[in-house]
Amino acid sequence: MKTVYVSFSTDVVHRGHLNIINQAVKYGKVIAGVFTDKVVCSMDRYPILPLIERIEIIKGLKGVDRVVIQDELSYKNILQKLKPDYVLHGDDWIKNSQTAIRAEVIEVLKEWGGQLIEIPYTVNKELTELEDILSDRLSVPEHRRPRLKNMLKEKNFISVMEAHNGLSALIVEKTVVPADGEIKQFDAMWVSSLCDSSVKGKPDIELVDMTSRLKTIDEIMEVTTKPIILDCDTGGLTEHFVYNIRTLERIGVSAAIIEDKIGLKKNSLFGTDANQTQDSIENFCAKIQAGKKVLRTKDFMLIARIESLILEAGMDDAIKRALAYVKAGADGIMIHSRRKTPDEVFEFCRLFRKDYPSVPIVVVPTTFNTVTEDEFKKAGVNIVIYANHLLRSAFLAMRKVAETILKNSRSEECDSLCLPIKEILNLIPPL
Repeated sequence: MKTVYVSFSTDVVHRGHLNIINQAVKYGKVIAGVFTDKVVCSMDRYPILPLIERIEIIKGLKGVDRVVIQDELSYKNILQKLKPDYVLHGDDWIKNSQTAIRAEVIEVLKEWGGQLIEIPYTVNKELTELEDILSDRLSVPEHRRPRLKNMLKEKNFISVMEAHNGLSALIVEKTVVPADGEIKQFDAMWVSSLCDSSVKGKPDIELVDMTSRLKTIDEIMEVTTKPIILDCDTGGLTEHFVYNIRTLERIGVSAAIIEDKIGLKKNSLFGTDANQTQDSIENFCAKIQAGKKVLRTKDFMLIARIESLILEAGMDDAIKRALAYVKAGADGIMIHSRRKTPDEVFEFCRLFRKDYPSVPIVVVPTTFNTVTEDEFKKAGVNIVIYANHLLRSAFLAMRKVAETILKNSRSEECDSLCLPIKEILNLIPPL
């Protein structure tokens, strides 16, 4: 009997999935592939149900003869292993971000004379409403908060883009790019003090208080589902920090990063050109311990940011602090540098990994921006944060538009610099 391969990433089985199986049984025995959580993360929203539960759902469907795990977005390896006579899929991937995946399937099937069968993709109001309900669940604090930790377990490497308001957060949420047989998107959002202050026209000296920053977070959370990492600067006074940490945990933030400096905050990229003082190891460890003590769940991550390389205190000091901070309870270490090359960051990773092979390492490659994510992975980095790029690019574009209108005394010349209003309206979700 001939075999038919179909694949699923779903949490909830609906009419469209049943239609695929009903069509597939007409051609032979149905083998259903279930994408791993890691693959689902890369191609769609984060799954609400874990892999083992999704497998059981698909096993229970009438018409499915066998269930296998598909651990890559590419179908090549699983198809070469199973050699099905047919692959059946909805026709939506003809024009969406999976076009390259579809082309690969067609080429692989030619190796043994297999055939791709495509059926009309099911679209109706009920399914759209169901997807909206699932997305709403992902935005609830209890579902959003643990997602960063879960993604690190699944993928071991995540890419984070800054967001400074609701609109920029929607761009981070919805930007998807097919590349090298994969579908790439950002895994999480970074809400930085620099961007939050700059948007408000304020200096980056912790002048914008936590109440105002919580409002920014609320704006972002209202329209998105991805996990949020918050830049907490120094954390402020420990007595204030513990209350803020508990608030962040309660509202669904996934992680906070605090830097080991004291006094008036100055941006790290000034380095030794500004008067900046590093906290003592003992004091900073006490702050970490106080923060961890007040947390009510195991979901929230408190990450310690080390400024030793920024302040030219040396690699030995950076490693000494990293080991102490992890022992004090830090869930990860961010190592910061303002060098143009990644050499000292990579050296830190090499030395730190001798003692802690799995504690997450975070980098912000604003100055050493020629390094690729694959190179960071090989060096042992787990989280890369693009810390201010949307704000910087927006500022450049706005200034150019303003200058163009002033120069020409009209707005026609800047039309090519502006996104059509319709595209912005389509980006913003309706109630």
